[in-house]
Amino acid sequence: MQLRVKKLNLSSGGPLIAVVNQDDARQLDIHALDRISIKNKHEIIAAVNIDSGKTVNSGEIGLFEEVVESLRVKSSEIITAKAAKRPLSIAYIKKKLDGEHLNEEEIREIVNDIVANNLSQIELTYFVAGCYSHGLDLDETATLTKAIGESGSRLRLGKKIIVDKHCIGGVANNRTSMIIVPIIAAAGLTIPKTSTRAITSAAGTADTMEVLAEVSLPLKKIESVVRKTNGCIIWGGTLDLASADDKLIRVEYPLSLDPRGILLASVLSKNVAVGTTHMLIDIPIGKGAKVDNKKDAIRLKRAFMSLGNILGIKVKCIITDGSQPIGNGIGPALEARDVMFILKRDSRRPMDLERKSVMMANIILKMARCKKDALDILDSGLAYKKMQEIIKMQGKNDGVELAKYNHEVRSNKNGIVREVNNKKIASIARIAGAPKDIKAGVYLEVHKGDRVRKGDILYTIYSESVKNLDDAVEASKNINAIKID
Repeated sequence: MQLRVKKLNLSSGGPLIAVVNQDDARQLDIHALDRISIKNKHEIIAAVNIDSGKTVNSGEIGLFEEVVESLRVKSSEIITAKAAKRPLSIAYIKKKLDGEHLNEEEIREIVNDIVANNLSQIELTYFVAGCYSHGLDLDETATLTKAIGESGSRLRLGKKIIVDKHCIGGVANNRTSMIIVPIIAAAGLTIPKTSTRAITSAAGTADTMEVLAEVSLPLKKIESVVRKTNGCIIWGGTLDLASADDKLIRVEYPLSLDPRGILLASVLSKNVAVGTTHMLIDIPIGKGAKVDNKKDAIRLKRAFMSLGNILGIKVKCIITDGSQPIGNGIGPALEARDVMFILKRDSRRPMDLERKSVMMANIILKMARCKKDALDILDSGLAYKKMQEIIKMQGKNDGVELAKYNHEVRSNKNGIVREVNNKKIASIARIAGAPKDIKAGVYLEVHKGDRVRKGDILYTIYSESVKNLDDAVEASKNINAIKID
């Protein structure tokens, strides 16, 4: 059937989607979520939505932006459309939903279709749900990790030792990567750090680094940065490094699903893509963190180490205190300021973040059999100098500026701080506008165990929007983020 193109100016965020009028759908014998082959000079397979005629008339085909870009098609261009078979991977997704084991060929087929945008968000969600309900065994997880890691671009650095660190998340601030990378790079080791943007938090490492430097760089530029400085801090999604991982993460977030097998694959797949040989994994535990008890943390630690052994990566895991935020700033600019305070050896630096970063950096140095000391590198100014080199090479941004509007939240009684809830304090920062508003967030004045008096400042909320600030202030009254007894 020949149909006239109508650009819908809508984006799916990845999957290829076409909209067909119900009359044409009957002639093509297709139904919602069936597949359609669309052809001009190029050919793609897209998932179908059926329209009653309100948006797409008979004789037209509505195309989402991803399809328009793939076909390089123009408005009103005539294309050929016909029914197409569903991807094989859908049968494999159903198999996982039924609790069955997936072999290597089946997992790779699913990953290939994720990368090619051949699966709809619903189908991706079914895969994540199947992994959540029935789990992935070690063989499935290893295959998924390799398939994701090999699904996008790969860094070719030609180094015998490439190190990395990763935190499984759930702790506000905890911006250790931005301190560890310049320390390790200054020690002469190679550490290409691929980072994520915020999903549920007020800032990811990529969001925070972006305050200081460009994080969306082409592959050749990243390789150049690493060769000249020994390190980088970039957004992994830029290169389609382990590109299937980012698509799975977007599906996990709305339902707060984090299947253990996909978590393991997500962490290690990017290391497969950059050729990591030695890796330190931080597993914080505590209320509000992703793991809330030591038993589960030990189980996760063993799984990471077993998976690393299969993949040929030397993995070491540490279990750390994740019961409260680490550092003071929560939000991109505020977290970047904490990092620079530490690298510059400023008296305002958060010592808890410094201590954790130094401890982790020394473990990495020991793993790589480097005899240098992390604190010496910090105190000498070499880490700050290295960070400046990395920032310059990646492309310097405007630097740290805080939002123009702020509000101080004060204690209404005397007592001792018993809890600073990670999720709740991050929620206030997000309501204030973080991470989209990079200057917004929360700056903590107290931590667990501190004694406070009535009227003392607990934290300051920052925002570029008066409305967002008012909303965050109101939320702070209802969200008991800091408990005082």
